[in-house]
Amino acid sequence: MAIDLRSDTVTRPSAAMREAARDAPVGDDVYGDDPTVNELEAAAAERVGMDAALYVPTGTMGNQIAARVHADRGEEILLDEQAHIYKWEVGGLAQLSGLQVRTFDAGESAVPTPEQIRERFVAEDLHRAGTGLLALENTHNARGGVAVPPEGIDAAAEAAHDLGVPVHLDGARLFNACVALGVDPERMTRNVDSVMFCLSKGLGAPVGSMLAGSEEYVERARRVRKLFGGGMRQAGIIAAPGLRALDNVERLAEDHENAARLAAGLDDIAGLRAPDPDTNIVQVFSEEAGLTADEFEALCEAEGVLAGAHGEYLTRFCTHLDVSADDVDEAVDRIDAAVSA
Repeated sequence: MAIDLRSDTVTRPSAAMREAARDAPVGDDVYGDDPTVNELEAAAAERVGMDAALYVPTGTMGNQIAARVHADRGEEILLDEQAHIYKWEVGGLAQLSGLQVRTFDAGESAVPTPEQIRERFVAEDLHRAGTGLLALENTHNARGGVAVPPEGIDAAAEAAHDLGVPVHLDGARLFNACVALGVDPERMTRNVDSVMFCLSKGLGAPVGSMLAGSEEYVERARRVRKLFGGGMRQAGIIAAPGLRALDNVERLAEDHENAARLAAGLDDIAGLRAPDPDTNIVQVFSEEAGLTADEFEALCEAEGVLAGAHGEYLTRFCTHLDVSADDVDEAVDRIDAAVSA
């Protein structure tokens, strides 16, 4: 049987989630009549310390809605050159909202310094559209699941706000960061203007993400969700598992422990280098083994371990609720056999 470590999006809904979906009271969410969606939105907003929240089908849609609401066409979004919104969302900022991108290198900390923000900020004038939004990410996917401390978010947000720039937090794996750092979600989001987090990654729901902010912001976002094709009808059927997913936050610590176990095992294999992870994302570098990431991924797959190439010599593994410590040990043994063959 394959051990699937490609992403924490491959989790399967629990029996309780399936029962919740079956029994969920529903209505037309576009009219605001779905009681289960309404309950989920209220619970999500409370969890991250915001006034309101909006249920959206995907994290990408949540991020793109956030950008459309915050910034005017032609304005620039300031973000890390490795940000998910920039690299992995099909150029949506330009295609959907007519926005430009100005990047910085967040480095190992995965968050910009106030100095970087001030240096990259562009004031609006007769000739330039100006900076319309700062986007942050926590945990930072492409930088190895780095958990950014709230102080880093605070400093960046304060610098942006001093310049009159709103701040959106791509918190697809926000709760991983909070669990790893022992920080309440409300503390992490205290100084940002909006936050998106996914229910369908480590929390295990089959579908859905949340976009949260002020009541006025979320009402504007609701209109953009409709524009982007995200207006759903009897969505309580998929929102009900999302409510159960919110109960899975504390168990993310198990995924972090398993990721550390996986990284240690892979780092012991000759030719592989796997730095200690902050959360549930393990990055493996295979250049010393003479293997490109594509070659390494293929060898792993042949042994029944699924991963994903994320660079020429970089492969990503994700632990999640469908992977046990025994699965991790088995994966290490299989990969060792594949690389050593």
